[in-house]
Amino acid sequence: MPDEETLEEGVLNPVKPEIQDPLLQSLLADTPAAETPIVPQPAPLEIPVPAETVDCIVIGTGAGGAPLLARLAMAGLKVVALEAGPWHDPKKDFATDEKAQEFLFWNDERLSAGQDPVAFGKNNSGTGVGGSTLHYTAYTPRPRPADLHLHRDFGVGVDWPFGYEELEPYFEELEQFLGISGPTPYPWGPSRRKGYPLAPLPLNGAAQLMQRGCEKLGIQTSPAANAALSGRYYQEGIGWREACTNRGFCQAGCSTGAKASMDVTFLPLAAAHGADTRPGCYVTEIERDDTGKITGVIYQRNGQEQRLRCRHLFLCAGAIETPRLLLLNELALSSGHVGRNFMSHTAIQVFGTFEEAVRPYKGIPGALISEETHRPTDADFAGGYLLQSIGIMPVTFAGQVARGRKLWGESLRRYMQQYNHVAGINILGDCLPHADNFLELAEEKDARGLAKPRIHFTNHDNEIRMTNHAEKLMRRIWEAAGATDIWAFPRSAHIIGTARMGLSGDDAVVDANGKAFDVPNLYICDNSVFPSALGVNPALTIMALALRTADKFLENQR
Repeated sequence: MPDEETLEEGVLNPVKPEIQDPLLQSLLADTPAAETPIVPQPAPLEIPVPAETVDCIVIGTGAGGAPLLARLAMAGLKVVALEAGPWHDPKKDFATDEKAQEFLFWNDERLSAGQDPVAFGKNNSGTGVGGSTLHYTAYTPRPRPADLHLHRDFGVGVDWPFGYEELEPYFEELEQFLGISGPTPYPWGPSRRKGYPLAPLPLNGAAQLMQRGCEKLGIQTSPAANAALSGRYYQEGIGWREACTNRGFCQAGCSTGAKASMDVTFLPLAAAHGADTRPGCYVTEIERDDTGKITGVIYQRNGQEQRLRCRHLFLCAGAIETPRLLLLNELALSSGHVGRNFMSHTAIQVFGTFEEAVRPYKGIPGALISEETHRPTDADFAGGYLLQSIGIMPVTFAGQVARGRKLWGESLRRYMQQYNHVAGINILGDCLPHADNFLELAEEKDARGLAKPRIHFTNHDNEIRMTNHAEKLMRRIWEAAGATDIWAFPRSAHIIGTARMGLSGDDAVVDANGKAFDVPNLYICDNSVFPSALGVNPALTIMALALRTADKFLENQR
């Protein structure tokens, strides 16, 4: 997801915030009473208790919540999804314009700390029915079996509580349902019973140049797997979706429905089986009875607080909002690992300038892949990474040039004049959990009066060595391809691991099936439960986990 993952800070919600400055607070507190007459305030209205109780509430409608919602609805359960963002009409709302589409990102401010603070906004989460899949760039490689066993193979990190074989049937199901475009056979990993249902999408300019450089160095490449249709495709339970037009602005939302975002795939399927998706519903409280069992949630909608009762709760809000909601409600905290083990893929980009026109805004952004670096023989680090070509939009690229090369004003304008001749390569590398990489609640409040999340992140030795290895290789690829003025932009991508799954509640928040160890009817299903970061983009694995979690839950209910 190269274009999706560029670094950009979020912005404050425009609602008037609470006063934060201690000096100003003290001055206001000392104001004479005569100057600030007390106006009697009406008693707050009690939130009504709904007459019905639904079987399941799903919080979040992204890659974790939407597949799970559809599966539960297809089993005949009464399910409601609560989404903080609004419904979008792709044909009317998704423009080919970077700045106009910033409403797709989760723009509430998140506080960053550590030596390598992670920027948020469009970097790694979204708002709206469909979540971050509205603006992801549809890069959907499978993880390799070894990705789930870092500790077994290297003695660092932790292993997943199950093996690749548990997820493999779900990968196949997703690829066929979503209509993933990719090569058959796929060059790396275990052999597959079924190939991709559609041929690969065309290689864009950067992909063709990367392919040329890799061929000269003897590095195998392949067209990448993308959840965007290379041909018209019939999706069971939904109907026909049209082929990708290769306009390249996947981060701005797909206006044709060719990209397999949740709003055109699993959410219509869920609705067809009776699921109720409610947009604009921001959950603030999770209610419990005297035994600790969850009884419902309170959420804000159109300025009003509402209550919804349930028998089971599925938290699928992502690796920031999920642990934040748990911490705010003091829920599932017995392991001490809520908010801990935060990981972010190392994702350095290397750019070069070419004589031929590249036009990096055209075509699917991540068109070419190489997994030859999954476990490099000359590695001085644990884990591995993949290589991918990247397409990048002009405003995003200008921001990276300003930060990465310290160019501004006339010098930035001169450099940007060669934008159409620039190509990039990106890595997506594993990241180990560290004790000093974590999420906590800050004293500072957001516009709703809730504590903001503060995320600490520092790249450690393993991530630094992996990044150095990758940068040297990518520079060699661009040199072989004929690039000049080669430079690197260090960055991190994705947010992972803040409520991880495991075999024991001593060091994990949920079990192998996503069920909380210390709350009988709470399940978590998103990228927060990943025990390790994996050396691939997370979207496909999040969806596979969602289907598996739903199936395990339904088996238990039966």
